[in-house]
Amino acid sequence: MTHANLHNQYSNKLFDLDQFGSVIAEYIWIDGSGITLRSKCRTLTSKINSLKDIPEWNYDGSSTYQAVTDQSEVILKPVAYYRDPFRQGDNILVMCECFNWKDNTCSELIPANTNFRHYAMSIWNDSKVKAERPWYGIEQEYTFIA
Repeated sequence: MTHANLHNQYSNKLFDLDQFGSVIAEYIWIDGSGITLRSKCRTLTSKINSLKDIPEWNYDGSSTYQAVTDQSEVILKPVAYYRDPFRQGDNILVMCECFNWKDNTCSELIPANTNFRHYAMSIWNDSKVKAERPWYGIEQEYTFIA
């Protein structure tokens, strides 16, 4: 059996494992560089039917350029979710916004330094631009060396 066949045989078995009703949610966010995506996964005990079913979560932002060490907790707030094309089944990818605590009282959250979506939403939700239909595109550049 070739290495590729062996790999496919075991990969297919992973997709067939019974998750006993649990769902793997891969939380995804932009780190403090403003470029790099980060993620971590969490097991949820039931299938997700709406955004309200996905709990907020946290992580240590001192290693992602988003917080200082003495106040490093960053809160992940889910804003959208999609079927996970890699894990398949009921597993999901969760797109998140990041928030820091304003001070040590942990009573008010403020957008993290790369939470550009938070500020963009205040523009998109403005009554003056609500009727607009913006277009978005991905720009990719390539260099071919022969």
